[in-house]
Amino acid sequence: MSKPESNGLSNEGFSDAGNDPPKKKEDVEVDEEPERAMWGNQIEFLMSCIATSVGLGNVWRFPFVAYQNGGGAFLIPYIIVLILVGKPMYYLEGVLGQFSSRNSVKIWSMSPGMKGTGYAQALGCGYILSYYVSIIALCLYYLSMSFQSTLPWAVCDPSWENCVPSGQTENIDHTINGTSSAELYFTRTVLQQSDGIEGGLGLPIWYLTLCLLASWFIIFVIVSRGVKSSGKASYFLALFPYVIMIILLISTVLLPGSGTGILYFITPQWDKLLELNVWYSAVTQVFFSLSVCTGAIIMFSSYNGFKQNVYRDAMIVTTLDTFTSLLSGITIFGILGNLAYVLEREVEDVVGSGGTGLAFVSYPDAIAKTFQPQLFSVLFFVMMLVLGVGSAVALLSTINTVLMDSFPRVRTIYMSAICCTCGFAIGLVYVTPGGQYILELVDYYGGTFLVLFCAIAEIVGVFWIYGLENVCLDIEYMLGIRTSVYWRFCWGIITPAILITVFIYALVSVEALVFGCCYYYPTAGYVSGYMMLLVGILFVPVFLFIALYKYKTGNLLETLKRTFSPKSSWGPRSASDKRGWIQFKTDAKSARREQRTSWGRHIWLSLSGGYKRPL
Repeated sequence: MSKPESNGLSNEGFSDAGNDPPKKKEDVEVDEEPERAMWGNQIEFLMSCIATSVGLGNVWRFPFVAYQNGGGAFLIPYIIVLILVGKPMYYLEGVLGQFSSRNSVKIWSMSPGMKGTGYAQALGCGYILSYYVSIIALCLYYLSMSFQSTLPWAVCDPSWENCVPSGQTENIDHTINGTSSAELYFTRTVLQQSDGIEGGLGLPIWYLTLCLLASWFIIFVIVSRGVKSSGKASYFLALFPYVIMIILLISTVLLPGSGTGILYFITPQWDKLLELNVWYSAVTQVFFSLSVCTGAIIMFSSYNGFKQNVYRDAMIVTTLDTFTSLLSGITIFGILGNLAYVLEREVEDVVGSGGTGLAFVSYPDAIAKTFQPQLFSVLFFVMMLVLGVGSAVALLSTINTVLMDSFPRVRTIYMSAICCTCGFAIGLVYVTPGGQYILELVDYYGGTFLVLFCAIAEIVGVFWIYGLENVCLDIEYMLGIRTSVYWRFCWGIITPAILITVFIYALVSVEALVFGCCYYYPTAGYVSGYMMLLVGILFVPVFLFIALYKYKTGNLLETLKRTFSPKSSWGPRSASDKRGWIQFKTDAKSARREQRTSWGRHIWLSLSGGYKRPL
């Protein structure tokens, strides 16, 4: 084999599916696989992806992250990152799932040595899901409290000192440096939040436990029959939030002072563009919002028909996700602008904290001052509930699919029941008085950091080991379209460069996680966080060593080749599609060998799409 064929971008030595080096008898997999469920129609897949990607992160996370990182100026790096990282990663995962009809673990039959990436993604998905449903439970609790004649967080409890009623709009003493009743209600009444976790987490709070149970039951009902049930529910989960968003937007822009808040949101602070932290925030927001590198997109697209136009669907979802983030940002800052008008303060003085604090303190505080607080509250928390359930369904379905593909004889309803029961049991940690402290730890170490690492591993495994040119050939065979220079350069160079730079920056500039303004975790807390991250990262080298041992030959180069070469089972699920694909790639590679003169030329032709196809 000539030297040009062993480079990372289009590595024929590691990627001749159908022409792999001889394997041991026990390594050869049977092509006949159990029948796989399919979407009822193409719209169900699109609606499911919208319900997954348009979630809680668009409503509470995006507006606050944008505010923290320069307001309107943040939109510039956000859109750039969306174009150079978000869209390429989303399209890639849609292609991988649809082409192979496999979950996020089994797609690594394209390169068995990288199988640990799939398990790391599944673990990250589990981390996020474990606390995500507890937030849905809080939405459910606030929704149930919204039907009272007076919103409970709008008034002060007699035992609260220096409390400022959130529902009060007149005769406000602006000299009092107090705390809003919405904040005190959230921390003292709802969460019964402790001062730290040194003395333990405490027992689960009964009403939040009931809400957590109800949330898991709703999710179970939706996923109990697999894509047959979740596909039907996706219409409501995807479209209904937009109805409420539009109602809230129209109502918000009519409020006095809303324009000031909206201008504050979109007015750029140009100096922020030079700060690396802003770009890091843009990358993490894109990943959190689109749900890429958690396995969800691969899982959903694996139920597509082989020829479905996944390119179109990926462009629709990623564009709609950005539109939704902007829509929610305008709505939220319109509400905060009205709050600033009522309190006679500046907008930055009423924004409050991010995360759950923004969702359950700042928004309820602002809603309590509107002319119809009960109506606004019901609409807002119904929207939050539906958005949360849509994303949670995708996360659970991802884990479900990995388990179902490993244990195909277990019925979907039983596997769903087992997963939901385990999820509920783990989620009890988050509904204790110390639960919010644990939520921050899991989100920071098990969510953001691990998902970013998985993204880098996925890029390396797919494009630098399986091969950029091979992926483009797979797309051309499946969709009948040539991959443009934009996608090739993003996948081959730009996207991995941005991700690796951001990951290194995050590691170098990492500071001790602080809860709220000033609470530092005990050493055991930080150790637990790093252990969560380390367990996920270790999946990759552990499974690499297992693969090296499994395919050992006594010759190092041959062992590496066997470890990273696609298995005989890799390719389209249908036997007829697979035969056509093998012939298509064989012809393309024969024509490619005639045009290759050097390693550098080979890389350039892969990036530029300059290889000619056989007639």
